[in-house]
Amino acid sequence: MGGFGPGILPGLHPLTRDQSTDTHWAARALELARLADYRTSPNPMVGAVVLDASGEVAGEGYHHGKGLDHAEQIALAAAGSRSRGGTIYINLEPCPHAHRKPCCALAIVEAGISRAVISMEDPDPRVRARGVEVLRAAGVETALGVLETPARRLNEFYVKHRTTGRPFVTAKFAMSLDGKIATASGESRWISGEAARRHSHGLRHTHDAIVVGVNTVLLDDPELSARAPGSDQRQPIRVVLDSHLRTPPQARVLGPRTILASMHEGTFAGAEVLQVPADEEGRVSLEPLLDELGRRDVLSVLVEGGAETHASFFVAGLVDKVYAYIAPIVIGGRDAPSPVAGAGFGHLAEALKLSDVDVQTLDGDVVISAYVDVHRDR
Repeated sequence: MGGFGPGILPGLHPLTRDQSTDTHWAARALELARLADYRTSPNPMVGAVVLDASGEVAGEGYHHGKGLDHAEQIALAAAGSRSRGGTIYINLEPCPHAHRKPCCALAIVEAGISRAVISMEDPDPRVRARGVEVLRAAGVETALGVLETPARRLNEFYVKHRTTGRPFVTAKFAMSLDGKIATASGESRWISGEAARRHSHGLRHTHDAIVVGVNTVLLDDPELSARAPGSDQRQPIRVVLDSHLRTPPQARVLGPRTILASMHEGTFAGAEVLQVPADEEGRVSLEPLLDELGRRDVLSVLVEGGAETHASFFVAGLVDKVYAYIAPIVIGGRDAPSPVAGAGFGHLAEALKLSDVDVQTLDGDVVISAYVDVHRDR
């Protein structure tokens, strides 16, 4: 997820005709899928390209959102009779679900497509390989795995949710060059510059939920909304880890899409109180919370802090990806907080290792994103 909005996926170069035909058009299907810009959740982002029997583009499409036509339906409708004897490229296995008549796999068969090139199987164990089976049983030549790695990366939120039942967890923080998220007096606005903050709001748009600790609410009174340029921003569910319901009734975070995760039962004007078991330290237990969010079709969670909240997620091994915004300033001070508090790891060998590191600059700030190694295959 190196950027936001339409664009070339990480690991792909702009389309050129010197690529193999299958790679070329599989990459085009991925580009189309990316146009959905995370608005399909809890569905995956899917794009499709139909070539006619002569190899010319006959139709294209992508899934725009839950409840709307699937990519295959749109591309096949655009191609019409030119689909017969043609080839379809899709970044995800077509659905065999009976709720669509015909389902996408059968629609491909009925359109007379002779060959299907699919980047990856659907990871949902209730669905996996069934769409491919429908195609092959009907005599459609089916190739699987073309550009599988970028296809999995594009829908990593969906893959994590469908294979574990839990949302994909991204930890995000902004800090100074010497690793401070605030001064010793607590001042933190603004460490990063305007471009980095816009990028951060883009992250909020891509995730289904934001998680913060109650101390962040008490200190900063954040709104936790997505305010990137453009009028069509997705607004995430806001989750506050509030063990003892200390959120002030006038807090800006409160609203109909706000959850206060607490160990206590209760009612709270302007928010849902979700009772969650306590962990060994007497705080909200994160794994049951993620399980419940997963049951609610939350595919992705952006953890924005504070330092104790980040520590809890890291120590529990629940973080999949990290975004660190590093400003070219030095704060100093032994009492100035760092992004991850807690006891930490006692030995370097125990420290969490990150991989697939991406680095970019935004008007002087540096943005580093990377995956936690232990979760790479999830």
